Amino acid sequence: MFRQLFGLCVLIAASTVLAQASPLPRVDLTAGFHRIEAEVAANQADRSQGLMNRRSMAANQGMIFVFPQTATHCFWMKNTPLPLSIAFLDEQGKIINIDEMAPETEDNHCPARPARFALEMNAGWFKAKGLQAGATIGGVDRLPPGR
Repeated sequence: MFRQLFGLCVLIAASTVLAQASPLPRVDLTAGFHRIEAEVAANQADRSQGLMNRRSMAANQGMIFVFPQTATHCFWMKNTPLPLSIAFLDEQGKIINIDEMAPETEDNHCPARPARFALEMNAGWFKAKGLQAGATIGGVDRLPPGR
């Protein structure tokens, strides 16, 4: 009985860890000499899920949202306990604007003009690196097409 109970506990713990691990592809991006390891959300299902229910993220990790076309793509933080910064990017990876997003809120965060990509990082990441509108995120040319 003890072995079965122990085995069940191990199985539940393993499934919890696997559920938290992201199955999304990753890409290396750059911001000046800073390296970013970004999960790629290039389809509607992955973009809708985003970083929901994540409680932490490593210092130079983030998520890049790839859209099929340049438009006004807005974000919110419902079911997202992790405070984030978001940079909206044009087709070439140039930052249009950056916004700070408080956890578990439904406020809209939108680009100042139509954007092709959005990059979410831990709160304050862009400011801490001295990045602002006009800076370029390198590597967007290697991203898959949005669908």
